[in-house]
Amino acid sequence: MAQSPTNILWYCSDQQRWDTIRALGNDKINTPRIDEFLETATAFTHAYSQCPICTPSRSSFLTGMYPSYLRANRNGNGEFPAEGTDRLITRRLRDAGYQCGLAGKLHLTGGYDGYESRTDDGYSFFQWSHSPRRDRATYADYSRWIESKGHDPQEVLKRYDFERYPRPKGDMPQGGFLEPTHSLDNVPPELHQTTWCTEMTLEFLEGAKAEGKPWLMSVNPFDPHECFDAPLEFYRRYDPQDMPAPAYRPEDIAHQDKIAAAGVDFQLEARHPKDWWFPETAASYYAMIELVDEQFGRILDYLDETGQRKNTIVIFMSDHGEMLGDHGLVLKGCRFYEGAVRVPLAISWPGHFEEGLVSDALVELTDIYPTLMEATDQPIPEGTQGQSLTPILTGAVPPHDHRDFVWSEFIDAIGRPDATRAFMYRDRRWKLITYHGNGIGELYDLKADPDEFEDLWSNPQYSAIKADLLSRSFDALVEHMDTGPDRVTPY
Repeated sequence: MAQSPTNILWYCSDQQRWDTIRALGNDKINTPRIDEFLETATAFTHAYSQCPICTPSRSSFLTGMYPSYLRANRNGNGEFPAEGTDRLITRRLRDAGYQCGLAGKLHLTGGYDGYESRTDDGYSFFQWSHSPRRDRATYADYSRWIESKGHDPQEVLKRYDFERYPRPKGDMPQGGFLEPTHSLDNVPPELHQTTWCTEMTLEFLEGAKAEGKPWLMSVNPFDPHECFDAPLEFYRRYDPQDMPAPAYRPEDIAHQDKIAAAGVDFQLEARHPKDWWFPETAASYYAMIELVDEQFGRILDYLDETGQRKNTIVIFMSDHGEMLGDHGLVLKGCRFYEGAVRVPLAISWPGHFEEGLVSDALVELTDIYPTLMEATDQPIPEGTQGQSLTPILTGAVPPHDHRDFVWSEFIDAIGRPDATRAFMYRDRRWKLITYHGNGIGELYDLKADPDEFEDLWSNPQYSAIKADLLSRSFDALVEHMDTGPDRVTPY
């Protein structure tokens, strides 16, 4: 498809829900730069992560394969499987002559305490920072950048020292809500990890421009991942009382308690949203996204100013969502509600892809991989499970025409005692979740119940529909099983 070497800017925020972009219907959030970007892009309103947890999701969209196929199912894994390494798009493009860079998270392996074991991932420019909470333990690249600006990283990141400073509000495993005040602010925008990702990206782009090679740049800020810790400058732009209410009913607590009692993994138990400091946490989350929006815009400005935008594919997306109070839950785990698995996704390539198009097709993040391989004239590896979005992006098919269903999975992803195995099968109307070995599941009619309040799993009136969906889900699972080494002889 490409008539000349094509650059790729791949911007992936962390834990950003699908419904957090103003131009796509949320008038409570400020995302002016993403809104402008969508005028030049195709936006997919029904894009789904293949796991609601970081490492499995990132492994999946960087290879076009499901996590279970790759054996990359867990956060905290010690190594990335060799069969996955060979499929990484950054390695493939590196071998094809691309210069590949990264700023921020990678998270193909465990990133605890400021260290991540790397595989042969193809990145020649590697400015790594998993999260500001942990980076300071080993003085990662972000901390060194803070120091280069004339500041003490320990002082800038002091709010994450929960022994010396007030603990976050809310009992959450990775922090909680750090409400900024004039006397005790969070990290200021000019020293923020999201800003650092932009600075490193601009440094890479300057070098790549000088070398004249095609490039792929992965930009992976930690925000809006919890802690909910927006800088005061952004937090004060939002009135907590003006935040959209979460999808919550009092009956949700009993439903979540039933799932938890069966042993199904999640990071936290269900509570009333106010017990998770809502709506203030939502205001902080929105403010964090607005900072991401601002910094994404800075990179687009650079591409425009240097004349590179016309020959650059730009992707804006997130790896998975955030429950944000829906059904009494925050953070993530083994649940497949829309807030957890549905994410933003928009792709632009001036002169090649449709501009200003909004597609409601069911798409997976695995679909990005074959799309980029086609756009850069690279062969798509045999067995790739993603399905190229090129027909929609080029207007060759109607914008709603892509997949019959999307798939997401959770296989012992977060190190909880149950080591839950679960799968989601979601078509245009129905969503089926099977918690294997736990004797329970969930079934939702998304047409009649888009907020997923009425679980129909045990309703006898829907037994035939459930049976049909279970059969389809099982077929999908078997279809994407690993068939082993290539066949080279008749027998």
